[in-house]
Amino acid sequence: MQENSLLKGRPLAIDPKSTSASPTDPAFVARPIGAPVYHGFVVLEDVNVEGFTLGAITDFEAEPCDTGDAFVIAPDGSRSGLVWEVSTNPCFQQLCQFDQDRWGVWAVSFPYPMTDRDRARKNLALVLPDLKARWEDWKRWLAESQ
Repeated sequence: MQENSLLKGRPLAIDPKSTSASPTDPAFVARPIGAPVYHGFVVLEDVNVEGFTLGAITDFEAEPCDTGDAFVIAPDGSRSGLVWEVSTNPCFQQLCQFDQDRWGVWAVSFPYPMTDRDRARKNLALVLPDLKARWEDWKRWLAESQ
């Protein structure tokens, strides 16, 4: 049996410029009041398709990986979580419901290995039609719930 100290997680894409609400905890753990979900992780400004921008939680650029976590920022600034895997089998499945702060969390498959931002952009473009539809659903849900 392997000891927990020998287990290695995936590298996190931490934004060093993010402000933390704590003097000791990183920004993604101690999100300041009013900060959006996924605050403290890197926003990949150049990975943008039709106004939707990818944010990285798993730092796929630091270390190759075939699964990870990310988020998407819609043109209105709202956010959604992604749990992704590289696979030729298409997948788009809801993992978490809508709430006031985000338009769900989605399990998605990407056909291109997440090795650089160009491939990340291609992968985002492929899941964007489904993401846009969920974003529109969330906006309707949000309007009806107020």
